[in-house]
Amino acid sequence: MLIKVAATWEGIQAARALQREGIHCNLTLLFSFCQAVACGDAEVTLISPFVGRIYDWYKKAAGAKWDEAANAGVNDPGVKSVTQIYAYYKKFDIGTEVMGASFRNVGQIVALAGCDLLTISPELLAQLQASDAPLERRLDPQASKAQCTHAETYGEAAFRYALNEDAMATEKLAEGIRAFAVDAAKLDAMIEAMK
Repeated sequence: MLIKVAATWEGIQAARALQREGIHCNLTLLFSFCQAVACGDAEVTLISPFVGRIYDWYKKAAGAKWDEAANAGVNDPGVKSVTQIYAYYKKFDIGTEVMGASFRNVGQIVALAGCDLLTISPELLAQLQASDAPLERRLDPQASKAQCTHAETYGEAAFRYALNEDAMATEKLAEGIRAFAVDAAKLDAMIEAMK
């Protein structure tokens, strides 16, 4: 069982405490590298970065200038984010699993083949199953070890600054928190109605 926690600074610290008590956590609403680094430092069990929501934000921000072909596959902004996180975790032997989520198309899934985990809708699974094209591993732990990158760490101030500097991550995180709040209110109402 995994407890789903939003990857805010407070959520990550709560997950750190839960993990120390043997309670496994899935950190969600993860849109930025600083969130992923902080989750790895907190030794959470799993993160689920939202590939499709990142893609949606960049596509909307570009408007008429969006070039779908140029931003597909490995060039997809959501794919780039998960690839960077995966490579960083493998390079530095971070045990947190990466589960790509919220896919919009098969190309995103194919570009992330080899990721620790992927959560894929039935529609996209059907498209994958209908294809005869070979599915080759794209993300590889050994290749990640060879990448030239340095270890990062984020205290609270640095985390908040880095997150604030990423407009996409800030907007998508806030949007997700608002949706969680609406769902929590619905759950409270359901529980109250059962009394």
